[in-house]
Amino acid sequence: MDAFPAFFPLAGRTVVIAGSGEAADAKARLFEGSPATILRLEGDAALAPQAYAGAVLAFVASEDDVFAAAAAQAARAAHVPVNVVDRPALCDFTTPAVIDRGEVVAAIGTGGASPMLATLLRHDIEARVPEGAGRVAALFRTMQDEIRRVLPEAHRRRAFLRAALSGPVAEAAMAGDMDEAALRLRESLTADRATVGRVQFLTVEGAAELLTLKASRALAAADVLAVDPGINAEVLNLARRDAERIIPAVDRLIQMAQQGLQIVRLIRGPAPPRELQALAQAGVATEVLPVAS
Repeated sequence: MDAFPAFFPLAGRTVVIAGSGEAADAKARLFEGSPATILRLEGDAALAPQAYAGAVLAFVASEDDVFAAAAAQAARAAHVPVNVVDRPALCDFTTPAVIDRGEVVAAIGTGGASPMLATLLRHDIEARVPEGAGRVAALFRTMQDEIRRVLPEAHRRRAFLRAALSGPVAEAAMAGDMDEAALRLRESLTADRATVGRVQFLTVEGAAELLTLKASRALAAADVLAVDPGINAEVLNLARRDAERIIPAVDRLIQMAQQGLQIVRLIRGPAPPRELQALAQAGVATEVLPVAS
């Protein structure tokens, strides 16, 4: 990862756009519909550091090299991260191709190397992100504290949210009926039961692109990865970064599964019969995932 993607909250914040012309207007359009205050600066006004005071981000767009460098220096003197259009050497950050679904925002960046590639990828991904996704995220945000209070354990909370995202709660929110979605979510929360843990065995014989969709989803949902040595790093990258990674040990797998954790056991050959037998004797649910599509 050559650049770290980060999301800046915009409510109550100021974004400065220095310069004029189509490039500056394009940056302003990025923030249409956002809760940020957009401050446009031109000429000498853009060269004073105090003009940027308190801003969360600054963009400079100008064909004048001297103006662009001076405006960037002014923003940086005010301790504001700055992006200068078409001048990577002057940038503290690059502008990604953005998919905007309100509460759901996705960004594709190439570090400024190929904006066209980022745009093409954005179009591909955008078609797969439904318009109602933002409403689903808004629902979970407004009920976040309530869900955390009822389900303080992170793994139970993740399991509950996974189920809610693929059921009638999400369907109601997608359709725009937020009252019905909230009612269904609270009903599901009241009826929630302790999560049943399990161990899923996944044989890894090559690159990540060879995995089945089911295997990829299992990795994305796992609380724990029990990994044999030599597993392809690309496969491990499909899991959540905060998923715990452990050295395989049957006793520990049993203990974790009995705590309700979802475990993916990554192996380099067939599922070990002794492990399967020990888990079965302990009453732990197991599944051998298909190797490849």
